[in-house]
Amino acid sequence: MQKKIAVIRGDGIGPEIVNEALKVLDVIAKKYGHTFTYDDVDMGGNAIDKWGEPLPQAMLDKCVNSDSVLLGAVGGPKWNSVPGDKRPEKGLLKLRAGMGVYSNNRPAKIWPQLADASPLKPEIVEKGIDFIIVRELIGGVYFGKHETNVVNGEKVATDIMNYSESEIERIGRIGFETAQKRNHKLCSVEKSNVLDTSRLWNATMHRLAKEYPDVELTDMLVDNCAMQIVKNPAQFDVIVTENMFGDILSDEASMITGSIGMIPSSSLGKTSCGLYEPIHGSAPDIAGQDIANPIGTILSAAMMLRYSFDMAKEADDIENAVSKVLDKGYRCGDIMPAHNADKCTKVGCSKMGELIRQELI
Repeated sequence: MQKKIAVIRGDGIGPEIVNEALKVLDVIAKKYGHTFTYDDVDMGGNAIDKWGEPLPQAMLDKCVNSDSVLLGAVGGPKWNSVPGDKRPEKGLLKLRAGMGVYSNNRPAKIWPQLADASPLKPEIVEKGIDFIIVRELIGGVYFGKHETNVVNGEKVATDIMNYSESEIERIGRIGFETAQKRNHKLCSVEKSNVLDTSRLWNATMHRLAKEYPDVELTDMLVDNCAMQIVKNPAQFDVIVTENMFGDILSDEASMITGSIGMIPSSSLGKTSCGLYEPIHGSAPDIAGQDIANPIGTILSAAMMLRYSFDMAKEADDIENAVSKVLDKGYRCGDIMPAHNADKCTKVGCSKMGELIRQELI
């Protein structure tokens, strides 16, 4: 099978972690008889430096015309002083909107080998952590009107959060369908005691629930959900929520699994062309030191094989390789245990990638 992958190496540690993921894909291609071609795309700070904007239209076109997109990370303090509409993160928002990927799926799963790395009490971790956050990605306050005006002699900033019934319905269906493929439990998270958008969200979700009688729907206010994720994460199977809430909750959920460096994500819309990326940032403070954890990016590549290319066996192969490397005690710095560290071997970014590839051969 032939597939064209748009590759956004990005900023900071982005190039390092993406390179390791591409090497893993090369091994998979050789092992299973596929052909993966890579089309480099400038986005983020490097695009600002080169083109004067975070995502030129020509670069967006490359992504839209690919079979899928693999992204490292973008941004860094170097570009903090650029105008707001030119910041690296604007490139990511433009990419999501341009690709029409409205559903971001972020798994929160603890690898048994990393149970000691979770900040939660052992008795909580032992109950299990294995849920998915389905986040609406191209609506809400991030895509609303933003302005700062002078009123009565002082600056007043306004950010508008809009959600239409159709936007809520399409992400709601993803939530219900994801729950049908798992344990048939869906938790809808909003702030309906305060926000009109959340009240519309709640009403729409309950209307949809009639079409999915095999799924148990529950409602939870976002502040309570933030508490429950650390108090009793085992209660969750699938969480569906709007853009800003999902952004915050998914980062919280990633940390209870031991490290943000382990978590992949997929963003999908109406087509199989998806955007795949680790959920962590560009970490410019450790860039170029060969100490970043590439596993989140490698697992993102596995998600791409599974959800965009229908290569479930190949995705399983990568995930099993990661598990075997962890079984043998190899750890990047961010997942080194606080106790019994003498039983583990600390490795860098390139070595971790090499170890995973060795398990694939």
